[in-house]
Amino acid sequence: MDFRDKQLVFGRRTLVMGILNVTPDSFSDGGRYFDVESAIAHVKTMVSEGADIIDIGGESSRPGASPVSTDEELARVLPVIQRIVGDINVLISIDTYKSTVARRALEAGAHIVNDITALNGDSEMADVVADMEAGVVLMHMKGKPRTMQLSPVYEGDVVDEIISWLQQRIDHAEENGILPDRILIDPGIGFGKSLKHAHNLEILRRLDEFRCLNKPILIGTSRKTFIGKVLDLPEDDRIEGTAATVTWAIAHGADVIRVHDVKAMRRVARMTDAIYRRTY
Repeated sequence: MDFRDKQLVFGRRTLVMGILNVTPDSFSDGGRYFDVESAIAHVKTMVSEGADIIDIGGESSRPGASPVSTDEELARVLPVIQRIVGDINVLISIDTYKSTVARRALEAGAHIVNDITALNGDSEMADVVADMEAGVVLMHMKGKPRTMQLSPVYEGDVVDEIISWLQQRIDHAEENGILPDRILIDPGIGFGKSLKHAHNLEILRRLDEFRCLNKPILIGTSRKTFIGKVLDLPEDDRIEGTAATVTWAIAHGADVIRVHDVKAMRRVARMTDAIYRRTY
């Protein structure tokens, strides 16, 4: 797939997207990389550890999070993108649902828009992605970050409903000029998924069913609450649980893993690829 001036090859090995939250309140690492210098240092570390994509976000999407203004989000992400774009040889993803933030980030050198609303949050987002010839990640989310985990309800089968919804968003993207080979999908682990009904585990069990959408699959399980629920562990002690979900996801169709712990999860991916994709 071509994303502006860079290319990703899918299927040969699992690609690793490293998470950079330039926020004070993200669920796992909020505040740790809030200033520009610490953010840039972390980007360089993740690239050295094997990240293929760096996903930069300036607004927390954790359950219960409040939105921030466009100006504030831009003030957080643009200085980082502008500083790293000429220094690293990997793709840059902007984690936003605001078209203005997406356009400014793409103008600064980003390649992909990672939109948790799947182009639902801003009516101009599809045009921005198409006009800038960028890639886009369409993620499923039921509700909004502030309320999505209060009482998420699915009328029927959770996987069938998400697949149907994602197909509608793919159709919307393509109808608005986004090329089919610039679209990735994300079933949205932890975004409007009930812990009581184990929706996240069911999505992982049946991840291979998402192949019917004929798009690369991105999975983001890193350190998430459902892992803590199963293992009874805090955010900073979920690396083994994350590794288990990453291994399973790769073996059931994931093309990209979105992670905090790049070094460890790159190794997990390489080992799983050696078994599953016969890369060794």
